[in-house]
Amino acid sequence: MKLVVFDFDSTLMDGETIDILAKAHNVSDKVEKITHKAMNGEFDFYQSLKNRVALLKGLSLQKATEIAHNLPLMNGALPCVRALKAQNYKVVCFSGGFHIATDYFVDILGLDTSFANVLHHKDSILTGEVGGEMMFSDSKGIMLKRLQNLLGITRKDSIVVGDGANDLSMFAYADVRIAFCAKEILKKEANIIIDTKDLREIPKALNIPFKE
Repeated sequence: MKLVVFDFDSTLMDGETIDILAKAHNVSDKVEKITHKAMNGEFDFYQSLKNRVALLKGLSLQKATEIAHNLPLMNGALPCVRALKAQNYKVVCFSGGFHIATDYFVDILGLDTSFANVLHHKDSILTGEVGGEMMFSDSKGIMLKRLQNLLGITRKDSIVVGDGANDLSMFAYADVRIAFCAKEILKKEANIIIDTKDLREIPKALNIPFKE
């Protein structure tokens, strides 16, 4: 068995979910500034996540869900995942974003599962609070190690793909580390760097055949 773990925002999906939600709630300028600093490793991820989600307080759950279900996939996402699945990889998404987006796209992309965070709500209105399994800068590394132990997969048979500083922790547990249109802080730890905004470049880099 082999494993591929993708980040979601700006990797499987073309953009940042929280920035798109913030735009709908007229707080995009404040949120985007925090997001930029967090992805560059200039701001603690946990604190940045809490601060950004707090700004979404008052947004309706219905609107947030509608937005999350209409996010734009990255170019080549479907053929990339299909190519990996055809080679018997388990394909999983780790996201510092939200289950309302990742769980929806699990079915569309044919992923095995996703791990993300939950936007708390009361009376169908976001409270500005957040919880979940991907809250901290080291969450992805911890979860990858747990999955490897559970499935009996070694780091040699693990591939990780991401773009930002909160992907660093999972890079420590995989022999193949792909920085996809990534920040410099992540490129330094990668052994495959892809700067073309097309996920079909991943099977190409791994010498895996794929169909459009």
